[in-house]
Amino acid sequence: MTNALSGDLGRILEARHHDPFGFLGLHAEAGGSIARAYLPHAVEAWIGADRLPMTPLEQAAGLFEWRGSADVLPAHPLVHWTESNGDAHERHDPYSFMPQLSEFDLQLINTGKHWHAYRILGAHTWQVDGVAGVRFAVWAPNAERVSVIGDFNHWDGRCHPMRVRGGTGIWELFLPDIAIGCLYKFELRNRHSGQIVTKIDPYARQFELRPQTACIAIADSTYEWQDHDWLEARKSSDWLHAPMSVFEVHLGSWQRDDQGHFLDYRTIADRLTAYVRELGFTHVELLPITEHPLDASWGYQTTGYFAPTSRFGAPDDFRYLVDRLHQAGIGVLLDWVPGHFPRDEHALARFDGTPLYEHADPRLGEHRDWGTYIFNYGRNEVRNFLISSAMFWVEEFHIDGLRVDAVASMLYLDYSREAGDWLPNKFGGNENLEALDFLRELNATVQGNHPGVLITAEESTAWPQVTRPPDLGGLGFAMKWNMGWMHDILQYFGKDPIHRHFHHDQLTFGLLYAFTENFVLPFSHDEVVHGKRSLLYRMPGDEWQRFANLRLLYAFMYTYPGKKLLFMGCEFGQGSEWNFDAQLDWYVTQYAHHQGVRALVSDLNRLYRDNAPLHRQDFEWQGFEWIDCHDAAQSVISFMRKDDAGRHLLVVCNFTPIPRQQYRLGTPHHGVYREKFNSDSTYYGGTNTGNPPLMQTEPTPWMGRERSLSLQLPPLGLLVLEPAD
Repeated sequence: MTNALSGDLGRILEARHHDPFGFLGLHAEAGGSIARAYLPHAVEAWIGADRLPMTPLEQAAGLFEWRGSADVLPAHPLVHWTESNGDAHERHDPYSFMPQLSEFDLQLINTGKHWHAYRILGAHTWQVDGVAGVRFAVWAPNAERVSVIGDFNHWDGRCHPMRVRGGTGIWELFLPDIAIGCLYKFELRNRHSGQIVTKIDPYARQFELRPQTACIAIADSTYEWQDHDWLEARKSSDWLHAPMSVFEVHLGSWQRDDQGHFLDYRTIADRLTAYVRELGFTHVELLPITEHPLDASWGYQTTGYFAPTSRFGAPDDFRYLVDRLHQAGIGVLLDWVPGHFPRDEHALARFDGTPLYEHADPRLGEHRDWGTYIFNYGRNEVRNFLISSAMFWVEEFHIDGLRVDAVASMLYLDYSREAGDWLPNKFGGNENLEALDFLRELNATVQGNHPGVLITAEESTAWPQVTRPPDLGGLGFAMKWNMGWMHDILQYFGKDPIHRHFHHDQLTFGLLYAFTENFVLPFSHDEVVHGKRSLLYRMPGDEWQRFANLRLLYAFMYTYPGKKLLFMGCEFGQGSEWNFDAQLDWYVTQYAHHQGVRALVSDLNRLYRDNAPLHRQDFEWQGFEWIDCHDAAQSVISFMRKDDAGRHLLVVCNFTPIPRQQYRLGTPHHGVYREKFNSDSTYYGGTNTGNPPLMQTEPTPWMGRERSLSLQLPPLGLLVLEPAD
């Protein structure tokens, strides 16, 4: 045996060979051919139906050889073996197959331009020369050896080492005769330290139910979608001028079964579709359903960027959920987390024994607040991974948009860091230039290739032009959560009405910047946890005043410029904080005040959706005009909402529990108005303070206008008036 052979043999036996194909499989030698198979659990082995015996090497337990003429062997020999426990196996020799990944695909991944890398990397059903199996591929450039391990090889990294494709850092192996549904992971050996780590497949499309963490090899979906009409309409939708009210949902705690267990995707689909349709929301936004190990993270500590969580079923079950919502005319948005990832040892962290997906320097690579790692957006393969994930959810699951979590933490290098604990960019600033490039590329790629798909930023700072095109210096998002407005309004509503006149500017300040971005007005899950209390119990006063304030809060949001978002449970005024570990307090919906809130939200959705002045120009200054923003003494504001066809509605808000008698309101023209909506209606649980069915304007100049109305303003109420003619 030559020294070279001894070197290969040693590396195979020690499970550190980067090119097992150079030693295992069929090879020519002087006088014939040699076939080698490393079967560390076998006691005997042979080839083919003719039972050509393979000889075990005494000095290398588990290594079997056959010598002879290659003419008697097929291109892909079928190897049989028996293990010490008596189990018999047969499988085509995986080391008889040529490389399966094209150089073009590898180059695109390495340059960060493969938008569908999930079709190349990961585990995929595959067939070569009539032999079926699973093709595995993973990016691990700093590994000395990578193996596929699973329930088909005793989770033993010696059995199936992969081949590395040159300097790409990508490893691949076609395993013939592997059954769909098998469990698998990757075992990696660090080339410098020799450390061996076991990792999930970053591109896995299904996982075991937590707390188990193995990946599941699945076939490409054959699900028969029924939402063709929805997708076609989405392509040409004028979303900028369309109504959009979003119902934010955490699937694990919306509803549960009688034993307190999770519902499955299909049961949720039927219930949620009916509920959202009844309430009139246009979209559902799901807290992250990307696979995650810890329920308490609500999905924001993602480990599986290409897999719907197994908590609620299989990927096709999630497709059914999206399909049902689409057939009912309801869009589906998904919370998506490209800003950070958890430290779990089985996942992305230190993937090949080195910082790979994250930065090596903790001043760049760690989120102190969350105990997580930050993606290294400067690496082509990392950007490719994330953009491919976004494309995956849009293309494979027909998702209508992504809400990108924690964008502010991506934009700033000094986000939540003390002085000296961050590194400036090459210009000396605190802007994360690589993250900026990534976000622009993400938005251009996904939205550019899928018209009507919307990417929204949860961005809490004054970073300019978040929703403006990159060629104008923007980031390219479709929309941005208006966190400033949300904080101001909730802080204002938390004040006792007797003090509100001192804080009138919190109602009006938002209009100074309301049209600088395409804003969503969010009352999200973050506002009803961590001791903040429910929205209902953030309202001051006795029980009646709390509910009246809550109704006024919602009515103000729905008449204010911007798209709308409301977290589950808020629509019926849940009293307790959101508990992710139990279903909502559905029992309260038997009580009149809670029924009134739900009826109000349902009517507000229809009011907003059916009246163009309330949505046509949500993002344009021409759609809003103050009537009076200065009446701080009475805590009253009034404004107009207008569409682009000249129609208008008048909105008057009384933020005190004192009814305002004969309150005079300037009007844009003379004529007859009627009350279109009153948040104080007895139907919603109010006092029914209101106005006659028809009201004629009077020639009394007021608020700088030639005509005016005399109104009765309900306590803690909002009126919407429309021209009756």
